[in-house]
Amino acid sequence: MGKWQEMSKEELETQYSPSRWSSRMTGDAIIEAHIQVTSEAFPLVLYFHGGYWQALSKDVSGFAALPLVTHGIALAVADYTIAPKGQIDMMVKQVRKSVAFAVQQYTGISGVYLLGHSAGAQLAAMVLSTDWAEYGVVPNIKGVFLVSGIYDLEPIIHTYVNDVLHMTREVALQNSPLQCVPTLGNKKTCQLLIVVAQHDSPEFRRQSLEYLEVEGTCCYLVNTVGIPLASPIGTPSSWLEFLPVGHRRERSFRCNREAFPGGLSSHTGDLEHDFQKLTR
Repeated sequence: MGKWQEMSKEELETQYSPSRWSSRMTGDAIIEAHIQVTSEAFPLVLYFHGGYWQALSKDVSGFAALPLVTHGIALAVADYTIAPKGQIDMMVKQVRKSVAFAVQQYTGISGVYLLGHSAGAQLAAMVLSTDWAEYGVVPNIKGVFLVSGIYDLEPIIHTYVNDVLHMTREVALQNSPLQCVPTLGNKKTCQLLIVVAQHDSPEFRRQSLEYLEVEGTCCYLVNTVGIPLASPIGTPSSWLEFLPVGHRRERSFRCNREAFPGGLSSHTGDLEHDFQKLTR
């Protein structure tokens, strides 16, 4: 090959056009190619972001990727159409479709774990009451991690939050996890962890406790943990213990109401310590 000075304009442009030298793949094709070279099944975490159904997006919600992927766990951040363009009914349907799509598209998943914060916790909880016959698949949901969630939407109707959502009482009740009975096939195999933060309001705590009671009667393994805001949720020692990290061990959370009267633990400020208490 001659010097670049000797090349024609067309040839020079070809040499400096990377897209002409490599095959371009779609995002789905790239993911599929990586999955095909995976030697064993892997757990998948589906994260639903918060933002009171009217803020944030998947683009700013990838913070959990690094601690998960480094432990052999895949992460997918599910987006949904926020208000004012999207309404609650639409959002719930979208996240349900996200779960169905993931398990249909990627057969190497050993189990699905739902992770939701605030409004995302409400959406993740609504996934549990899905009639999967409508979607032609029954996801193997092994764990649900709900942080500072809202499980009764009726009070929201009377706040500024509803200025954009425009929820009616009927819509609020239809999309309140407290009003929905989960339909998972084997509830004992799905572990549910409800989390309240140190500075959550009394109403947020009340809703978490009421949801704890509802799910407790449905035979879910439930604990509620107080997490100080000084220790971010993204810290691996906080919530990775809930997942089959690196396939090296699996821990099952037990509902220990004697250790945690009323379902609430008195957190120490040390997330790893609090989570270890739950698994003893």
